[in-house]
Amino acid sequence: MKLLLIRHGQTPGNVLGQLDTAHPGPGLTELGERQAAAMARSLANEQIGALYASTLVRTQITAAPLSRLHGLEVEVLDGLHEIEAGALEKLTDHEAHKRYMTTVFAWAAGDLDRRMPAGPDGREFFARYDADIARIAERVAGGGGDSAVAAVVSHGAAIRTWAGLRAQGADHEFAARHVLANTGIVAVEGDPDSGWKLIHWDGSPVGGLALADPTAGDPTGTDVAGP
Repeated sequence: MKLLLIRHGQTPGNVLGQLDTAHPGPGLTELGERQAAAMARSLANEQIGALYASTLVRTQITAAPLSRLHGLEVEVLDGLHEIEAGALEKLTDHEAHKRYMTTVFAWAAGDLDRRMPAGPDGREFFARYDADIARIAERVAGGGGDSAVAAVVSHGAAIRTWAGLRAQGADHEFAARHVLANTGIVAVEGDPDSGWKLIHWDGSPVGGLALADPTAGDPTGTDVAGP
């Protein structure tokens, strides 16, 4: 099957550079709404058979235009939400950003015992995210339809971390170097048993760079391979 992992549209927290991971989370900015609409139009010819979002509001709003275009219900799954920032929640400074992203990419490198300050460790994150990806794959395989493509609207750090460990062709260094702007898409194919292979990593907003916001302080979509 093919899995489209789509980052949500821009939020006020992204603009402010906040580590904003708590439930239910914010909605989208006006730009985020336009990004979501453009993303749906860009995927109009994709044979999507199932559509999922996380428990955070921003993913469900982002998924709505795609839902309407393809006539699909958005199913919300508990394990697809962003990686909790713990004691770093709502912080905007460089050191907090660096500690958060260093932690999640350590997980992508296999250091699953490392813990977010007052937050989860890598085993907890991969347990919930893997479980929902496996659930999606099982439902798509058993759906009996013609399409074996599922779209999952999730979060920047979560997508990059999961793909960095689970997708052949995208290790932790690749995931750290490659940006994932709002409505960027990481596409993989395979299944939980045979594994996943990276098809493409579209780090820019789907629909064109006119939908990018270079002034935003967004910490979880940027290149963090440097100092």
